[in-house]
Amino acid sequence: MAGDSTSGSTKAKWDVSPSDVFYHFSTSGMSVAAATGITHPLDVLKVRLQMQLVGQRGPLTGMGKLSMQVVKSEGLRSLYLGLTPALMRSVLYGGLRLGLYQPSKYVCEMAFESPNVLMKIASGAFSGAVATALTNPMEVLKVRLQMKSKITRGSIQELQKIASEEGVVALWKGVGPAMTRAAALTASQLVTYDESKQVLMRWTTLQEGFYLHLM
Repeated sequence: MAGDSTSGSTKAKWDVSPSDVFYHFSTSGMSVAAATGITHPLDVLKVRLQMQLVGQRGPLTGMGKLSMQVVKSEGLRSLYLGLTPALMRSVLYGGLRLGLYQPSKYVCEMAFESPNVLMKIASGAFSGAVATALTNPMEVLKVRLQMKSKITRGSIQELQKIASEEGVVALWKGVGPAMTRAAALTASQLVTYDESKQVLMRWTTLQEGFYLHLM
């Protein structure tokens, strides 16, 4: 009987349905895409600021002055350069890192028979790193488009140009640091959220649902 009880609890613990994974993927992907659409002009300015005077010395232009220069010389539309690949990356990256977290956490707990916080950190790091590795081509494409003062080709044509002139491997430039950063960010964010949720459920009357997630 004890064996049946243990088996039942284990089955409940590891039951991750496809609908749950899809729910986490879709809600996270849509929310990240919405945030990306709103803040994209700041991302364009960030890239332009980072690429100022490459290989040269001289006074740097501030964000306010640069934004006025970009709008004046290139038009307001230039603040949305690379928006299409940015949105594609947001949906996939946001969805994958959250959609992979729960299944990978369960696999870690099953493999090591321990639900401790280290397993959650490993799961968060894994999901963030994998999501970044899979979406790095969109990040490279986005930055390339953001650096162009005039759009002469669409996202697909620019992607084909990069692959044909520099090789497919060029689409994964910078993937190492990007994966490391995403692993650290995702692990810290999701584990903090997960542990905080458990504390609230333990010490308050809140149960799994909207109000708990809002807290």
